[in-house]
Amino acid sequence: MDDPDREILKAKLNLDTSLISWRELQRHFAAGNVISVQTALDLVEAALCIATDDREKVEKWLSSGMIGKVSDEEARMWFDSRAELWAVVVKPWVLVQEPVTGSLQ
Repeated sequence: MDDPDREILKAKLNLDTSLISWRELQRHFAAGNVISVQTALDLVEAALCIATDDREKVEKWLSSGMIGKVSDEEARMWFDSRAELWAVVVKPWVLVQEPVTGSLQ
């Protein structure tokens, strides 16, 4: 993917990112399609790399724990606290990230 197309896709993903209640994502979690992105990593950048099949970066993030499937413990915590998370869809995945307190992402 050349740079202009990549930038267009990145802008689209950015526009498609929004806050959503964890409870609204339960069926996606049950299907095993929710990926948690640590706050140290840019959610849109992670989505872009998954969408463009940048295996090197994605595998690095998976092995370091920067991204990974949502655990039952995380899901329970978010459900109990009625958490709202940043989310963006890269079919079939829904990438989620906890908001950073005191900042606008």
